[in-house]
Amino acid sequence: MAEDWEAGGFGLYIHWPFCAAKCPYCDFNSHVTQSVDHDAWRDALVSEVERVGVRTKTRVLRSVFFGGGTPSLMAPKTAEAILDTIAKTWPLANDVEVTLEANPTSVEADKFAAFRSAGVNRVSMGIQALNDPDLRALGRLHTAAEGLAAFDIARSTFDRVSFDLMYGRQNQSLTQWEAELRNALALGLDHVSLYQLTIEPGTAFGDRYKRGKLSGLPNDDLSADMYSLTQDVCSEFGMPRYEVSNHARDGAESRHNLIYWRYGDYAGIGPGAHGRLTLQGQRRATEQPRMPAAWLRDDNRTNEEVLSGVDQAVEFLMMGLRLAEGVDLDRYTQLANQPLDSTRISELADMGLVTQRDRRLSVINQGFSLLNGVLRALLND
Repeated sequence: MAEDWEAGGFGLYIHWPFCAAKCPYCDFNSHVTQSVDHDAWRDALVSEVERVGVRTKTRVLRSVFFGGGTPSLMAPKTAEAILDTIAKTWPLANDVEVTLEANPTSVEADKFAAFRSAGVNRVSMGIQALNDPDLRALGRLHTAAEGLAAFDIARSTFDRVSFDLMYGRQNQSLTQWEAELRNALALGLDHVSLYQLTIEPGTAFGDRYKRGKLSGLPNDDLSADMYSLTQDVCSEFGMPRYEVSNHARDGAESRHNLIYWRYGDYAGIGPGAHGRLTLQGQRRATEQPRMPAAWLRDDNRTNEEVLSGVDQAVEFLMMGLRLAEGVDLDRYTQLANQPLDSTRISELADMGLVTQRDRRLSVINQGFSLLNGVLRALLND
């Protein structure tokens, strides 16, 4: 009998924690350092891949994702050693996806060619904006021209290239966002991640916002209009939303992120990396130490917590309703040992927020912008 995780597949996340600079909006586990001992990090990451592999080696690995931080700052030989070890550890899917996150400031044609030779076949680029004033305000180290040049290098080197854009920026109008989005999509992308700028506690932007020093942010109405416009323009370009913030041409969806959203299993390796692994019939939440120095010196790198069926069902619903395809209601029932309340589903459907068809529940239309409220309505006792 198949285990629940097999409905989503199995992937591997590798966290490279270092960046050239800390962006003021970023709350990821990233660190700026004067120097990196690349040999030590290569050896430690390879060792951790081998350790996780012992516990999961019979599985087919569908994706590898190098995230960060800025993993394009790592030595290509580090990626090569990790990917060689991965190939010896797991059987790989015929179409295994190997993604590397990159910032334009760390892009060189020769370096990208080396990553390609190492086995990377997809790049996700942090472009964020297509004009220089906004890039400076976001603390980015590249210009718009450098970002587009890096994209051209990536597109000539890799089969698949995605990039990130951020909207809802300071003093950005709806008209400006539409023009920028159309310019981006006209580049011939097959995948794009479009995020609204959010002000997170503990970031430089969060501190400024608390002091009343971050002006020009959009109000709720403008934010909603930007989100709605984004859906319309992307659909016009043949790149509909397949997840709340992600758009792709048919077949170009991020296979790695689909493992998360379809509630598969994934191993998280590197400082602060999280994972979900089903072992001996128990799904476990895993987490590794956040601080790079502590992670590097520690041989026992993973804390684990067994998740109850109810915990799994909640996570499954929270992840799966982000997808346009929605969730399998029978799978939820099997995990939670009880079904979702059909009355609440009907109420949300009457409000035009969800739809149920053939035992699948999906969020529709404005429901995506109200997703947290939809989840609360479905999960609250």
